[in-house]
Amino acid sequence: MSYTDLKDLLRTLERAGELRRVTAAVDPYLEVAEIVTRVQRQAGPALLFERPVGSAMPLAINTFGTERRMAMALGVESLDEHGERIAALLRPELPHGLVGLREAMGKLGDLRGAPPKHVSEHVRKAACHHTVLRGDDVDLDLLPGVTAWPEDGGPFLNLGLTHTKHPETGARNLGMYRLQQHDRRTVGLHWQIHKDSNAHHAVAERRGERLPVAIAFGVDPAVTYAASAPLPAEIDEYLFAGFLRRERVELVDCVSVPLQVPANAQVVLEGWLEPGVRHPEGPFGDHTGFYTPVEPFPALTVDVMTMSDQPVFPSIVVGRPPQEDGPIGKATERIFLPLLRLTIPEIVDYDLPTAGVFHNCAIVSIDKRFPKHAQKVMHAIWGAGLMSLTKLIVVVDADCDVHDYTDVAWRAFGNVDYAHDLLLSEGPVDHLDHASYEQFWGGKVGIDATAKLETEGYRRAGGWPRMIAPDPAVAERVTRRWKELGL
Repeated sequence: MSYTDLKDLLRTLERAGELRRVTAAVDPYLEVAEIVTRVQRQAGPALLFERPVGSAMPLAINTFGTERRMAMALGVESLDEHGERIAALLRPELPHGLVGLREAMGKLGDLRGAPPKHVSEHVRKAACHHTVLRGDDVDLDLLPGVTAWPEDGGPFLNLGLTHTKHPETGARNLGMYRLQQHDRRTVGLHWQIHKDSNAHHAVAERRGERLPVAIAFGVDPAVTYAASAPLPAEIDEYLFAGFLRRERVELVDCVSVPLQVPANAQVVLEGWLEPGVRHPEGPFGDHTGFYTPVEPFPALTVDVMTMSDQPVFPSIVVGRPPQEDGPIGKATERIFLPLLRLTIPEIVDYDLPTAGVFHNCAIVSIDKRFPKHAQKVMHAIWGAGLMSLTKLIVVVDADCDVHDYTDVAWRAFGNVDYAHDLLLSEGPVDHLDHASYEQFWGGKVGIDATAKLETEGYRRAGGWPRMIAPDPAVAERVTRRWKELGL
């Protein structure tokens, strides 16, 4: 199923018992984050704070806080379903018979319903334009911005979808960046060096031009997810969102900038970035579990603020895992597995542990076929888009369940001669990485925890030992008798 907007998702979650309304007054300054963190650690429900202190706008949070809710938000039973749909699209075989033809037509339908649809306000007024504030009437204090941690530089608007377009090509980008509220009309844009919006801004500044920006809050959850997905620059996020929701996203023209936003957004901020304008941004308690320092980042003066009727404002608490961004990252892991296999076909599966905040560690299982195959895969991953930021790669054999950390640890601890099976390298790391001695680049390591071949230098008598395993017939017999045994 697809959702029209944030409110539609919240209604669905409430019917499923996945949302709790908080009617007591709660302060967005530190108190909301303390409550959400406790609920998140118990795998608790989404929360709707109906009376956030200082704002008349309800605050929705922890909406994507479990894998079940993340799957519900994307309209599937399991996050792997969208990955399987992508894998089917990548299989170009010619159809055989009526069944094959039906499958081929289904693929075309998936793509035909994906491109976004522009809705003219001459036809109907967009929901996001119910209220329009301009100039000095703009007031970001109307929003229940969350200050999550004691040393944060101010309230942050953490679930906004930032729209820009390339000044020369006109290509659109939709990204999710943290947004620090500096004052009633100014937000800081923390877009990092690896992000497409940062590239758009750099081109505009070289040309001495202003860059139009629009930030939307409270849209269909597939669009929110698409803004966070590591898509190549040439793939439109709204096309991807349409594929996920199996229905085209309706877009409407902004009031003051030449951009388009979802027609059913709850809140939209519009403005122009002037060349060279920077404000100190931070500190910010980030998903690494550490504060990121103060750095200069672009600052947007909001010229127009639009809202729907009785809007609900979404946000997210970011901090040491586990937090709500964990299931969002897990969705990326599952959905993008077929695309990773497209360039590295020997990969069987992979896991990006939440504790590694998705770019510190990758566990990869492979169908090993030749000497140093694991090292080949490590290099390929370090050359694959944003996977290039991975600091630690653990490679295991195909019979290892990469999601079973006990099995992975047993192999990584026991199958490795650390004098021979470690690969040390250097390369780019995440902008937020606090451990690297230089910003933006640092050390990397690969661990080859696969069974070793004689051609890799393993010359012990008898070759690589056989793994202990129970007798299959006995195991099946015990399974049949399990209730009889009373265990």
